[in-house]
Amino acid sequence: MPVAIQPFPRTPESHVNFGAEVLHVDIEKLDDKDFEAIQDALYRHQVLLFRGQKHVSPEAQYQLTKRFDPTSDTYGHGKDVPNSKQSILHPDLKTIPSVPQVQVIGHGFVKEFEGLHDIQLRHPHHRTFHRDVIPADKDLDYTRFYRWHIDAALYGRYPPKVTTLLAVSVPKGRRQTLLYDDGSGETLDVPLGTTAFVSGETMYERLSEEEKDFVNTSKIEYAPHPYIWMSECHSFPTGLGLYSENRELSEDQLPSIEKDKIQILPMVWKNPVTGNPALQIHPSAIRKIHKADGSVIDDLKTVRDIVYQLQRPSISPSYVYAHDWQEGDFVLFHNRGLLHSVVGAFADDEVRIFRQCNLAASVNELNPEKIQEVYEP
Repeated sequence: MPVAIQPFPRTPESHVNFGAEVLHVDIEKLDDKDFEAIQDALYRHQVLLFRGQKHVSPEAQYQLTKRFDPTSDTYGHGKDVPNSKQSILHPDLKTIPSVPQVQVIGHGFVKEFEGLHDIQLRHPHHRTFHRDVIPADKDLDYTRFYRWHIDAALYGRYPPKVTTLLAVSVPKGRRQTLLYDDGSGETLDVPLGTTAFVSGETMYERLSEEEKDFVNTSKIEYAPHPYIWMSECHSFPTGLGLYSENRELSEDQLPSIEKDKIQILPMVWKNPVTGNPALQIHPSAIRKIHKADGSVIDDLKTVRDIVYQLQRPSISPSYVYAHDWQEGDFVLFHNRGLLHSVVGAFADDEVRIFRQCNLAASVNELNPEKIQEVYEP
């Protein structure tokens, strides 16, 4: 039976205009024709859902991820994050020994899984990253967006094109109310442990003409070793960027910095199939804005305020797709066209096991200019 693409159903109150389910596919047995259909659908729909894929091996997951960028071979963060205890991502990742490009994420104690033994998984909880937190007695009823982001090292390695997620074990039975807690009064009913997605294309479309001109001609400079640099910082309650409290680590507190590995990337990335522009900025890792006239905005609070105003309207509830995970769900998403966030708070006995794979892009087609040119005297 040929591959079938079925767009997610839309509701009148929703502005989510992306996402589709893929039918009649076994990821373990993809042929070239199947992949061509999947690749085209991915760039048109941004998020693809494959049901009933629990049997898929880590190797098959890696191979599908790699087909989008055949010369890529390294996990999106390389070995830096799994092996660096300074990084805020370190506690969240366990590397599968036989396929190091695939990571295990989730929550709870797992005796044995894919060659790993006696592992303690930790679902990222907003209390470890947000300045103001939900009281402990309300923790299982309410939640937050943990951190809106793009999967990318943003230092040295180029942003992955796609990410794949496989749900192996999923606790069920309750939902949570997501709080924005920013004075807007906005809330969102979400399934336990959802992954939330918003469209960078929608973010761009909602900008004013003046804002579009600004983002089309400006670039973001990301901090060196950003996940270590921000390790003492606190997030806004929306998960969309950081407070400016002078908590960023100084350069002498970071690992050695190589200037040519600092990433300066466009604010707007284009869809390779449709050509649609997407506003793609990782708000927590930003450091400076390079403007078209050659000037640089380097006051960190100003940079954060500008980006927040650009992005905040499109994370309102009607623009968020919150996936309701089932065991065996395999989700493939366009990492260069979406932002996503971990969500949820689990009880100690709620065990969740997922596999994740993304690969650092082999070519920096986002910005062919040499990064180091910006730093030449």
